[in-house]
This record gives sequence, structure tokens and C-alpha cells, in this order.
Amino acid sequence: MPKSNAKPVKSHAGRARRPAEVLFTSANVERLEAKASLGAKFLRLLDKLPMRRVCEGGTVALKVHVGVGLSFTTIPPLFVRLLVEKIKAAGAKRVFVTDGSLTVNEATARGYTAEVLGAPVLGAAGVKDKFFYRHKIGYKTLKDIEIAGNIEDADALINLSHFKGHGDCGYGAACKNLAMGCITQKSRGDLHQLEGGLTWNPKLCIKCKKCVEACTRDAARWNKEQDRLEIFYHHCVYCRHCVLACPKDAFRISGGGFVPFQHGMALTAREVLRTFEPGRTLHINFLTQITVYCDCWGFSTPALIPDVGIVAAEDIVAVEKASLDLTRDGVPLPGSLPPGRKLVDGKHLFQRIHGKDPYVQIDQLEAVGLGTPNYQIKEIR
Repeated sequence: MPKSNAKPVKSHAGRARRPAEVLFTSANVERLEAKASLGAKFLRLLDKLPMRRVCEGGTVALKVHVGVGLSFTTIPPLFVRLLVEKIKAAGAKRVFVTDGSLTVNEATARGYTAEVLGAPVLGAAGVKDKFFYRHKIGYKTLKDIEIAGNIEDADALINLSHFKGHGDCGYGAACKNLAMGCITQKSRGDLHQLEGGLTWNPKLCIKCKKCVEACTRDAARWNKEQDRLEIFYHHCVYCRHCVLACPKDAFRISGGGFVPFQHGMALTAREVLRTFEPGRTLHINFLTQITVYCDCWGFSTPALIPDVGIVAAEDIVAVEKASLDLTRDGVPLPGSLPPGRKLVDGKHLFQRIHGKDPYVQIDQLEAVGLGTPNYQIKEIR
């Protein structure tokens, strides 16, 4: 059983905050029988969650990430169906499975259909990604966001996420499933603009491409068609190698966008959760088939570490922190890292891979008042 980090902490208001309860069930199968399998343990975990209070009498949005292209490491449809059945049994009037409007058409390829899941699969912002409600944010360049209409119109939200690595955030799970998956494509672009911080002056550039040669993360790329430099922030870790390599001082670091991007994600997740009454949201993370990159890459790589299990809680900060802690010291399985990739120093496996501290996202979620990183594990066997 994983150790708890439980000890009293203080909220931003100064009052002592009790540790959040995080339910956990291990992927390990102790006996070769169905009731000892992860599927059976998932059902027992759901029975320990306040499903009736969250779901009864309302329309429930079940937010998943359906993946794209040839990816195959998303949450298996069987588990989604089991959850749908529990939502119905808890008294929901209606339940629908949802993801971004421009990617939901990819759901069928991975078996996410109404026939399989027992619930319709809907684009979060309608057929053309134009059904949304605008919310003011007012953070740097992120002036507002467009929350998907089908999400905001629901009475309850169950945030079902696949935990994995991510080049932009260090990792992706519950926060990313809300902040990137419950808004329109335009708002996703606005969020990504917060990643900036590295500027290149083409007037000073002599096109020697030393910046590309110096980049160890394949973030600096030369666009041959346009004969210009492009920065792929998904890979960029602001190491300054390109800045130091440039003989003409054509680069400037203007703050480094990793932390602002994480703060923007936290603000967006908070705004999505604010559209629901207190006590009508749940967060469930699957720590299975954990890969280096997100399911949105269009293909899957081998599992990075052995399957860990499933965690669930009402507190999004606690469930994300527990997910990171349970995978922190993982050792990559043979063949699971990108070709040529070497581990660097870092407090978490994902930081040692991507060069970005995933715990920054936890700090930002707590900073905007979404919960506590202090949790107590309750294992469901």
C-alpha cells in the first residue's frame, strides 16, 4: 500500500486544512480470479465514492480523452462503460461521454461508441465547436476562455483522465483534461500562447542554424519551405542553449513561459469547475499504460513503467499530487524512452525525461484555491 503524506496544512485563508481522502486501487492482481482484477476493484472503488450525491437527478458529463490517429493507450472502453453503469445506478437522469468537438470524431476508432459505452458520445462544444459560454480570465494574454456548452449545461461532471507524460506540462491528467478538453479550439490556442518567452529576431539571424544544432530537445527547428526558425514549445525547456549558440544575439528569453502556462491551465480548470455546484464533481485518474507523451500525439509508445492502478477523489489537487507521488521514482522500462533520449536531473521521472517539473502544476492548482496537495490514501482491495 502506498504511503500517505498526510499532515495538517493551512489553507490560503490561514485555517488548518484536513488532508483530502484519495481512493486508490492497485493494478496488481493478487489472485487469478475476476474479483481480484483491476476491473472488479474499479467497481469497488466507485462504490466508495459519493456517486449518488454527485449524479442523482441530473445530467452528468463524463469527460474523457478519446485520443487521435493511431494512439491506443487511452482508457479502455470497458472501464468507461462500467462507470456509465454506476452513474445510471446512482440516479442520473442522463449521462453522456464527451471530449473536444474537433477530436470526438476520433472516438469510434478506439471503441468509444454509444453501443459500447451505454451512453452517447458528444462533442463538448457542439458539432462545429461553436457552442460555448465566454468567461473572463484576465491573466496576461489570456483575457477570456470559451467553456464548451455541453460541459457547462451539465449538472454534474466526472473527470475521467489517463495519466501520462506531456512535453508542455511535464504530465497530463485531471487538470489538463479540464483545461484543454472543456474549452474550444480557439481557447486552447490562447492558452498555449502563454508558453512564449523565447523570441527570435529574423533581422539579426544569419541562418547559420547553430541554434538548431545546439538544441538537445528538438525544439528549435528550421522550416526549409519558409527558410526560417520555428520553436516547438512542447519540447522547449528554456535551457538557453540556442541563446548561447547564436553568434548574432538573435534570441531573447523574456521570462520563460512554463509557469505562466501552468497558471493559465489552473485558472481555466477552476473556471470549468465553477460552473458546477459544490459537491457535484469527481476526478478519477488511470495510472495504466503510462506513456512518455500524450494520447493526442496520434500514436502510442511502449508503457514507460508498469501499471500502477487508479486514484479518485473530489479534490483535484490531491488526486493529481497522489498520481505524481505514486509514479515519482519509476524506472523506465526497456524501449520506452524516445530514441536517443537521456534522463536529466529532476525530482520526478517526468522531469528527468522532459526537463519540466510536473509539481509546478500542483502548486498552481493550489494557488488558485482548487484544493490541497495534502492527502491521505485509502486503498480499495
